[in-house]
Parts: sequence; structure tokens; C-alpha cells
Amino acid sequence: MNVKDRTRASKYAFGTKTAEFHVCTGCGVVPVVTSRIDGCLYAVVSVNAFENVEPALLRRAPVTFEGESEQARLSRRKRNWIADVRFEATS
Repeated sequence: MNVKDRTRASKYAFGTKTAEFHVCTGCGVVPVVTSRIDGCLYAVVSVNAFENVEPALLRRAPVTFEGESEQARLSRRKRNWIADVRFEATS
């Protein structure tokens, strides 16, 4: 992902403040969510932010995190999200 104008990206954290949602200020899409766990930055990328993705390749399933403890949430992210993420400035 390449953000050429950093003013077009803002961050939002819900009540638990365990993750940062990176929001496009132009369209409101959340292409990536990050979470710092044990000093390492983890991320998940939304396939919904991609263009030209063949719908048949996607498997959609309802999910709820209601009642999930903070520790369980962080453990799930550590297991399933991309580890050791770095954001680099481009010119």
C-alpha cells in the first residue's frame, strides 16, 4: 500500500485502544488496522480496499468479537495478523 499524501490518512482507536484503524480521509475506507503487541507491530489488511478482486475468490463468514477479553483479542491478532510490520516514508 502506498499513501502518497499522509494528510489523507487518519487513525482511529475504539474504546479498548488495542488497535489503530487507518482511515482514508477522502473516502472513509479502512484499508489497514494495526496493533502493537509485545513491542511488535501487527497488521491486517482489508481485502475490501482492493480493486478488481474476483468475488468468487473470497469466503465471507459472519464474525463477532462480543465478549472477547483483551488478552484473547491480542492473542488472536498475534496468531492471525501479519507480524513485524513497518511503515516507510516514500518520496
